[in-house]
Amino acid sequence: MPLRRIAVLGLTILALTLGGSRGNSGPPAPPPSAPVAAVPVVAEHQEPTVQPSVPNPMPSPSASSPVIAPGDGPAGTVRKTGSDAVALTFDDGPWDDTPAVLDLLAQHHVKATFCMVGRQVAARAEMIRRMVAEGHTLCNHSWSHDEMLRTRTPDHIRSDMQRTNDAIRAVAPGAVIGYFRAPGGNWSPDIVSIAAGLGMTSISWTVDPRDWSGPGVQSIVNTVLTKTRPGGIVLLHDGAGPQTVAALRTILPDLAGRFTLIALPAPTSVAQTGRSETAGQLRRW
Repeated sequence: MPLRRIAVLGLTILALTLGGSRGNSGPPAPPPSAPVAAVPVVAEHQEPTVQPSVPNPMPSPSASSPVIAPGDGPAGTVRKTGSDAVALTFDDGPWDDTPAVLDLLAQHHVKATFCMVGRQVAARAEMIRRMVAEGHTLCNHSWSHDEMLRTRTPDHIRSDMQRTNDAIRAVAPGAVIGYFRAPGGNWSPDIVSIAAGLGMTSISWTVDPRDWSGPGVQSIVNTVLTKTRPGGIVLLHDGAGPQTVAALRTILPDLAGRFTLIALPAPTSVAQTGRSETAGQLRRW
């Protein structure tokens, strides 16, 4: 074959080869009328978008968080009523003399606050129910009058208080127990804080005739009548024996003639929400 024809034929083959590679880079497109096969839609997994952080407002107190303002007594206890009214409080009961105390209070139309020892409640259930029925205020005074309670662990203190509340409510279902008083007045910040967590305001006192020591009827009378001031909280003992009962026969008419005698206010919100606002109520009286 002449050399010229061979060269022309080679160039033609080369052109066809290059043109074919460009035109056949993929499968031929289907004709316009051909149906397009459906392809399943698969959502692509993506990391969630993180929005810029915005400071949240301070959370509101929960229903179980007490709202109790500290008082000016030991460890932040409340020791005044906050007004000219005077509160009579009775510790260490219920005892056999408690009905006589209740009789005298009823006779003089006086309401009081009873701080009770838990282990003594079940045997004197009727006395507790009478207190509630006659409008007196209930107070937790620990399970066994453990004067070293403040040295115990927080769990022990809380269990002691709860056990006492449970004993009281077992004989007086639904009873409001808005207060706690430490045995012997041996306070600690832990005791006050744990009582608050159970919806109880810790109460101290301004007048103490030490009637539990048997100082004599006239000594009890003199101390209470000369030291009681407007807004005071008087400490007495319904389990101290007949001296206190005898002294009340003079104390009650005298104080009632000079002061408004009250029971510490029963915080109804405690039973419903676990919160207590008694300290605020005491200050507003």
